[in-house]
Amino acid sequence: MATQFIQIEEIRRAPPADRLALWDLGFRPFYQLAGLQAVVSVPLWAAQFLGLLPHPVLAGPLWHAHEMVFGFALAVVIGFLFTAGRHWSGQPTPTGRPLMALAALWVAARVLMWSPWPWAAAVANVAVPLAAAWGLGRALHRGPHRRNHFFVLLLLGLAVAAASLHASALGAGAVTATLAVPLALDVLLFMIAVMGGRVIPMFSQNGVPGLRATRHPPLERLALGSLLGLGAADALQALVPTPHWAPLQALMLGLALATHGLRLVLWQGWKSGRQPLVWVLHLAYAWLCVHLALRLGAWAGLVTPGLAVHALTVGTLGTMTLGMMTRTALGHTGRALRAGALETTAYLLITLAALLRVALPLAAPGWLPLAVGASSVAWALAFGLFLVRYAPWLWRPRADGQPG
Repeated sequence: MATQFIQIEEIRRAPPADRLALWDLGFRPFYQLAGLQAVVSVPLWAAQFLGLLPHPVLAGPLWHAHEMVFGFALAVVIGFLFTAGRHWSGQPTPTGRPLMALAALWVAARVLMWSPWPWAAAVANVAVPLAAAWGLGRALHRGPHRRNHFFVLLLLGLAVAAASLHASALGAGAVTATLAVPLALDVLLFMIAVMGGRVIPMFSQNGVPGLRATRHPPLERLALGSLLGLGAADALQALVPTPHWAPLQALMLGLALATHGLRLVLWQGWKSGRQPLVWVLHLAYAWLCVHLALRLGAWAGLVTPGLAVHALTVGTLGTMTLGMMTRTALGHTGRALRAGALETTAYLLITLAALLRVALPLAAPGWLPLAVGASSVAWALAFGLFLVRYAPWLWRPRADGQPG
């Protein structure tokens, strides 16, 4: 009788299966917003690049860079950090109406980028990472540990980058534009390196029998320190332009390439071929090394800088976000951590998008328009598949009846 009573009580406490769960945790609305942004904004940029559409608030490639960083990437970062932050701190991150307000602010920032009100667009786009930093910072401050507080500083760094970019658009000076995009990309690069170093070895060992991913603390510190040094060199070059910073940038790039390449080898990703949820993360990190190699090649005058940028944005950022979005969404909606045919197809499509955008222009520069158009289609299809499968799950409560 006691056991039966407990079971009845558990059934009563379980959330209704038809309850709206969209605002229960940060990944639910923001992963969907990121997916929608990925599906819509990159094809829009391809149309602008081909001369089929006018430019909005920011002209030319700046709008594309802005929406990739402060639209798509920031939505993924907020969704992930609000979800992980609750686990790190044991404290609630924004849910309910505060989460709804932040999502509405993010949407308003996207819409205002097409408006005739550049000041309003600037305020909204700077406010989003500031509000996210406040929401995450409150939870982390109340928690027992301090090791993740630097994520708040990284969100503030994205706010500074957004302010710099909009200040340039409003006539505050060209230096802010040259600082904004590299700063934002360096922040995202560091975030990916930190989280990749934490989760890829763990997920690999847990998900692939016989795989022994190893981490060496001195190597970890050197790898992450090289990216901090690279970010400092980039900032110095933007603020005080002079050829004297070039050797420092090259040194940091070489050190970063060596340490992150060794890091990747020690994780033994070649043994994860039968586990798409694992190999997609190794593949994303391999693109990080490609980015560093192409940046070094651009420094030497061997390739154009744009190839290095897109190895990071399409290759590293696109692949890593898709891999982490699917994995964390499966886990936090109470489903088995198993990638099916749809997920694997999405992973292959995002890989194709990166290869088309980076490898094709590298081999045949005259095919750049074709590369941009075809890559944007593959990118949109990859994230479109994510939305088809995961959007219904993100609106409903967890399949296992647990909260969150």
